[in-house]
Amino acid sequence: MAADADDSKYFVREIEKNDGCALKVRQCYLGDVGCVVWDAAIVLAKYLETEQFYDPSKRVNVWAGRSVVELGAGTGVVGLMAATLGGEDVSEFFPPPHYILMADCIYYEKSIVPLVESLKLLSGPETCIICCYEQRTEGVNPKVERRFFELLKQHFSCEEIPSDKQDPEFSSPDIHILHIRRKV
Repeated sequence: MAADADDSKYFVREIEKNDGCALKVRQCYLGDVGCVVWDAAIVLAKYLETEQFYDPSKRVNVWAGRSVVELGAGTGVVGLMAATLGGEDVSEFFPPPHYILMADCIYYEKSIVPLVESLKLLSGPETCIICCYEQRTEGVNPKVERRFFELLKQHFSCEEIPSDKQDPEFSSPDIHILHIRRKV
């Protein structure tokens, strides 16, 4: 396929990292959910670089040597960001991963039960699930969110991350970041 034919289907979505490098992801002009770099994915990717997780000047790198699983997020940009911050081969992620990253996974009604079941199966007592989602107020979305959190809170506790702990430029009042852990 000629390069110009590809250019008509894709454009590059660039996410600048704090070190000056950039993640470049080819996003489809047209397509379904897996073809898009969602806003919540960008907010979560930039949250992974906040100083509580990653600050080379203070020798802070929570991601080095950690196993990370990404669930959802369209093109996978959150997992790509995590890999650039600490990533060695983590093809074997059992015992349970240190982190599970989820971006914009709470909107398909039929996926709510399997999503919570996946979190139960993948996580261990030390796993931190970082969930970032855009709160949607139209249609069935509020009902889906309520159902997700009803199911989730049976087995997990949730802590919402305040905006002052997020990336100052890449945050939004309708995009929420949660730390989720298994109840003991």
